[in-house]
Amino acid sequence: MKFQRPPYTFVGLVELKVTDLQRSLTFYQNIIGFKVLEQSEKKAFLTADGKTPLLSIEQPETITPKEPRRTGLYHFALLLPTRADLGKVLYHLVQNNIPIGASDHAVSEALYLDDPDGNGIEIYADRPDTEWEWSNGEVKMVTEPLDGQGVLAAANGEKWTGLPEGTVMGHIHMHVSELTKTEEYYTKGLGFEVVTRYGGMALFISTGGYHHHIGLNTWSGVGAPAPSENSAGIKWFTLVLPNENALQTTVKNLKQIGAYAQEEDGVMVTKDPSDNKIRLVVA
Repeated sequence: MKFQRPPYTFVGLVELKVTDLQRSLTFYQNIIGFKVLEQSEKKAFLTADGKTPLLSIEQPETITPKEPRRTGLYHFALLLPTRADLGKVLYHLVQNNIPIGASDHAVSEALYLDDPDGNGIEIYADRPDTEWEWSNGEVKMVTEPLDGQGVLAAANGEKWTGLPEGTVMGHIHMHVSELTKTEEYYTKGLGFEVVTRYGGMALFISTGGYHHHIGLNTWSGVGAPAPSENSAGIKWFTLVLPNENALQTTVKNLKQIGAYAQEEDGVMVTKDPSDNKIRLVVA
C-alpha cells in the first residue's frame, strides 16, 4: 500500500449521506466487513483496522433518495492487501447473493457493488506495480473479464472474516460535468498528474506513479448538474497531503486558478468545478 501514504497525496476518509443509518450499518458491517469505530444517533465512523476511519455514514435530518444522472460519487474503492483477500471477499459476496460486477484492469482486479442507497463501491487488489505497463507517461488499464476462479483459488479455502486490517481507501472515482476545467483543477490546483485518458470521457490521475488515486468521468452526461443538498450520496472526500508545506502550496495553487479554497470548521475545504467537495488534511 505504498501509494496510500506519504510522500504521496492520497484519498483518506469518505463521508456519505444515507437515507437509513441502521440499514446502512448492517450492510457495511455484514456485507462489506467494516467495524464501527465511533457511533452517534445519526452518524457512524467505520474502520478496517480499529484505528483509522475510512468511511463515515450519516443520516441527515432531511434526506431524499439518490438522484440519477448527477455529478458526485461513481464509486469509492477499498484496496485490499492481497489477491487472497479478494478471493475471500468474492466467495462471501456470492454466498450472500449480492449482485456484483467484476473486472480485470491489468493493474488490478476488482469487484463492484452498490450500497442500499445506490452508492458505488469497488473492492480491489493491485497487481505488483512492477507488472504495470507504462508508455509515454500513461499506464495501460483495460476492462476485461475477471478470472473469478483464479481469484477464488487464491483464497486457498480460507474464510472471510471482514475487511483485513491493512485495507485502505485506494482511490475514488467521481462523476463530473466536463473534463477541461476539471483537469486544470486537479492538476494545476491539487497537483495530480494525468496517467490515463479513457475515450474522451474519463481521466485517471495520481501522484507518485500510482495507476490512479482519482478517476473522473462524464458518464452522467456532459453538463450534468450537482445533486441537491438533501440527496443521498457523497458529502465530501478527504485528500491527505504529505505535510503542512504541501497544504500551503496547494491552497495557493487553487487560489491562483480561481478555485474555492476556504477554511471551514478548522479544515481547509475546496470544491472542484462540478461542486464536489474535498477536505484537505495533512498526514
